[in-house]
Amino acid sequence: MQITTTEFHFRKPNKEDGASAWELVKHTGNLDLNSSYSYLMWCEMFSDTSIVVVRKDTQKVVGFISGFIHPEKPDTLFIWQVAVHESARGNGLATKMLLQLLDRSACNDVEFVEATVSPSNTPSKRLFLGLARKFETNWKISDYFTAEDFPESGHEDELLFKIGPFEK
Repeated sequence: MQITTTEFHFRKPNKEDGASAWELVKHTGNLDLNSSYSYLMWCEMFSDTSIVVVRKDTQKVVGFISGFIHPEKPDTLFIWQVAVHESARGNGLATKMLLQLLDRSACNDVEFVEATVSPSNTPSKRLFLGLARKFETNWKISDYFTAEDFPESGHEDELLFKIGPFEK
């Protein structure tokens, strides 16, 4: 099912979206920026569980979620990054992207969504707890990666958010 609004088009990414996804994440300034190669590869190899949002009037990518089915938990969609350009915030795009991902056939067996979120990332905390409320399901937050796990200093802890089970 394609979810569209008058201003935005939601779709699976392709390798041509990799550079735009990298630019979007870089522009947010609060997400860990990975190599441009990783975004090219992500958009090519994990397109069934990832999504881009394109502004219809400019054809610019203004939203991106990278996700994958956890290799050890086939009932779990792990969300790696959620990015929405500042010009498109306030439209519920992140929630709409998540809902569309969960509605895809690649997620037919998904009962849980997991993501790591740093304690200062209030928008992501709201997004995932809001997803739990929307589906009237459970949520659990637990320790996952500590600041000491990261090679560079200054990285916050990453808490594991687990939302579900979902009844779809």
